[in-house]
Amino acid sequence: MVYDSRGGKTHRMASAIADGAEKQGAQVHLIRVASLNEHQWELMAASNGVIFGSPTYIGGPTASFVAFAEETAGRQMTSHWTDTLASGFTTGAAMAGGKLHTLNYMLALAMQHSMIWAGQSLPAGWNTSTSSPDDANRLGYRLGTAAQANIDQGPEGLLDSDLATATEHGRRVAELATRMRQGAQA
Repeated sequence: MVYDSRGGKTHRMASAIADGAEKQGAQVHLIRVASLNEHQWELMAASNGVIFGSPTYIGGPTASFVAFAEETAGRQMTSHWTDTLASGFTTGAAMAGGKLHTLNYMLALAMQHSMIWAGQSLPAGWNTSTSSPDDANRLGYRLGTAAQANIDQGPEGLLDSDLATATEHGRRVAELATRMRQGAQA
């Protein structure tokens, strides 16, 4: 998993996604875009799946995540991510606030590398008169996982429902990566 995190919310989401993937038997490496080194680039190239993450700021991913994406261009010619499973997640203070744009940016990055995208499998929650913010996938994103936490609350402001949504996303991506690997071996 390669991601940027400024205030800790996106890191907390990355940890929840990692928990779900690890419960599925995956080995997860949490890689921060701000401190990438050659060994971590090699880990990503050898991975069965890569999950991208960034906070949403002013309607898109952070400048640090965009710089990482631009850095991948030099590696694009090696095709090291071709047919690798990809997915994404984002956090932000507003309920919408550009999160879809951030996920679309990650999708476009994955497509530039001929990756295979896995979206969120949970149906939209919190969309009836009897539902609540405690529902899984309460924000209703299907392209990836999105979470909302108030600016003044820090990482602790993330709702348990958003963390549970992230954990399920990690489980699903790990399961799909395993199935893809087994299919390739068959």
